[in-house]
Amino acid sequence: MKEMVRTLPEYDFLYMGDNARAPYGTRSYETVYAYTLESVKWFFNRGCSLVILACNTASAKALRTIQQNDLPFIDANKRVLGVIRPTAEVIGNYTKTNEIGILGTKGTVQSGSYVLEIEKFFPNVKVYQQACPLLVPLIENNEYQNAGAEFFVKKYLTDLRKQSANIDTILLGCTHYPVLLNQIDEILHTNIKVLSQGEIVAKSLKNYLVRHLQIQEKCSKGGQVSFFTTDASDDFEKHSSVFYGKPVSATHIRL
Repeated sequence: MKEMVRTLPEYDFLYMGDNARAPYGTRSYETVYAYTLESVKWFFNRGCSLVILACNTASAKALRTIQQNDLPFIDANKRVLGVIRPTAEVIGNYTKTNEIGILGTKGTVQSGSYVLEIEKFFPNVKVYQQACPLLVPLIENNEYQNAGAEFFVKKYLTDLRKQSANIDTILLGCTHYPVLLNQIDEILHTNIKVLSQGEIVAKSLKNYLVRHLQIQEKCSKGGQVSFFTTDASDDFEKHSSVFYGKPVSATHIRL
């Protein structure tokens, strides 16, 4: 969200965090799909013509079904996009060894979405995945700067690098993980590139709007940013400021 607003400041943005039902990473396909579809419909009812699933698990488990099965019946003129494909389209450009590591939730890793998508664009790139089930709970509970978080970050990085010594690029395949970037860099202490998705997805969205004028024309341009949460707004505001880089004001909603 931060990078999208910075890249496309003229547009109006609505951000909704389904914090009451997070994390999605350990939930079943059926549950993630149901929750994601409910959220997408909420955005559509607010007048949004374009929805970005800013969640790797939702992008992996729900996006395709919503695009293929639900959108034609809800509104064929609206669009839902994810964060995995735009990342897969460019990630091969960052590696020299053609070996990439993915840190993600259990749901994202088990879906195999990154392996499948990256292969479409960079068939010579080998992809190694590591599920990190405890990182999101640590971040959500504001424990990400403590020794416990450092222990698990180090463990997951070690487990990933055990799969191959030639990994030279690591993707933070969860939108929570960038707040751990400093710890990750300190632990790696190597020339391995660590990529977060914000700038990549924001640049992809900008290009998408240029290529799809019929969608761009439906997006309002007032430079307004609004935040909504399905959980306590005060707790959301405290945590979201860490990601967004400045204070936010949120409204509580029910889905």
